Amino acid sequence: MSGDSVKSEAKTVATGLAKKDFISQTDPRWCVGCGCYSVFNRLTGVFPTMGIPRENFAIISGIGCSSRLPYYASTYGFHTIHGRAPTVAMGLKLARPELSVWVISGDGDLLSIGGNHFIHLIRRNPDIKVILFNNQIYGLTKGQASPTTRAGTKTKTTPGGAFDAPMKPLSMAIAAGATFAARITDSDGEMMGEVLSAAAAHKGIAFVEVMMNCLMFNDGAFTPITDKAQRSENTIRLKHGEPLVFGANRDKGLRLNGFSPEVVAAAGARDLLVHDVSNPDSSLAYLLSQLDQAGEGRPVPLGIFRQVSAPVYSDVMGAVAMPDEAAIARTLRGNTSWTIGNDGGIRSSD
Repeated sequence: MSGDSVKSEAKTVATGLAKKDFISQTDPRWCVGCGCYSVFNRLTGVFPTMGIPRENFAIISGIGCSSRLPYYASTYGFHTIHGRAPTVAMGLKLARPELSVWVISGDGDLLSIGGNHFIHLIRRNPDIKVILFNNQIYGLTKGQASPTTRAGTKTKTTPGGAFDAPMKPLSMAIAAGATFAARITDSDGEMMGEVLSAAAAHKGIAFVEVMMNCLMFNDGAFTPITDKAQRSENTIRLKHGEPLVFGANRDKGLRLNGFSPEVVAAAGARDLLVHDVSNPDSSLAYLLSQLDQAGEGRPVPLGIFRQVSAPVYSDVMGAVAMPDEAAIARTLRGNTSWTIGNDGGIRSSD
């Protein structure tokens, strides 16, 4: 899907909805220039193309700047407590499987207190879409180090520089078994539209990491991969079935040296890596996801890393025979249950 088609107000045949129908009367309130606006703009452009009634959308968020988004979209939504968006989304999808459920969260919310919930949501492969706004900082609470903050970054909680190794969210998602995994930047609207449309169409869990600049508290964190003068040398656009070639003159490529991707001259190279999003083996996707920081001599891959089919959680669960009420009662009571009488006496229920 092109950027122009995402922006258009063309109505779908199935629902007659347009982008404007998904924008609420509440004005978005983010810092001027924040990438949250870009994601919101593209997401509300994708919704009407899905052929789903507006009342069948639900946006679930946690705590943070990103998590204000449900207020600005004219859909159903739930602003949950810190880190619990994945669990609420999972419960909602199981109770109402016909809904299109989207999780919106930030790196602090989803990867800190919500980290364990995130991993288990991914591994179960429910038909839920997860968008991570990763600005490598706690923005809403004014600039503390987050789980993805780069080592050496000076923040309000790490005035001498962060010393923890940063989490790699895309690598975590792929390692947990994500059937759809992608990485984009907040400054490339066309790629964002394409990736969000692909995520929306995917049957199963879809994880999209948005590398997002925080102008107030972590400005410039992604400049090497977003600045027009630098990005062609520092990023590589992943396209299914095409060799991994990059550079202003497209004269560099990636190949494997053992288990490590290395940069080589593209001209004449016969062993360049060819991108395959449908490979059931996630090993190469994981290796590529590790390349997430420019300046190390290797490019940062952007686009869709993995897009494979696998049994969806609700289908698997629905195929399991559920016990009847009598069997459940026997399980709950077991062989060692007791009843406390009105007189305070304890009587065995065996």
